[in-house]
Amino acid sequence: MTVQEIERLADLMKEKGLSSLEWAEGDCRLKLAMGGVAAAVQASAATAGTAVAAAAAAAVPPSPEADTPGLLKAPMVGVLYLAPSPDAKPFVAVGTRVKKGDVLCIIEAMKLMNEITAEQDGEILEICAEDGQIVEFGQPLFRLG
Repeated sequence: MTVQEIERLADLMKEKGLSSLEWAEGDCRLKLAMGGVAAAVQASAATAGTAVAAAAAAAVPPSPEADTPGLLKAPMVGVLYLAPSPDAKPFVAVGTRVKKGDVLCIIEAMKLMNEITAEQDGEILEICAEDGQIVEFGQPLFRLG
């Protein structure tokens, strides 16, 4: 299964309003879930292309920062955007006061734009990731205080 095929399935899910999808062909099995929660691929070692996709979707083991209060981590793998468009100002900057639910950034995953919101009220103390870069699941994005 190619990345383009996975993207087509994700587009179909969005178009049909599906929250999850499971698909299997031969020794390849794919399970997608919308809402920024999960996208997982299981494959045998013989399916090299799918194995690469599975490695990209694999979760990062918890870091020592796991229990740090105020640390907002990436809920998925994707491209981080700190502004709504390339020519727009960023959603937040260091020193910005935010309230729970305020949009902090966007993560693009499988051609879907996922708004990442503040989990608590506070002030942006640090922006831990760079605009336009790929972020991993669990990677620190912001430190709030």
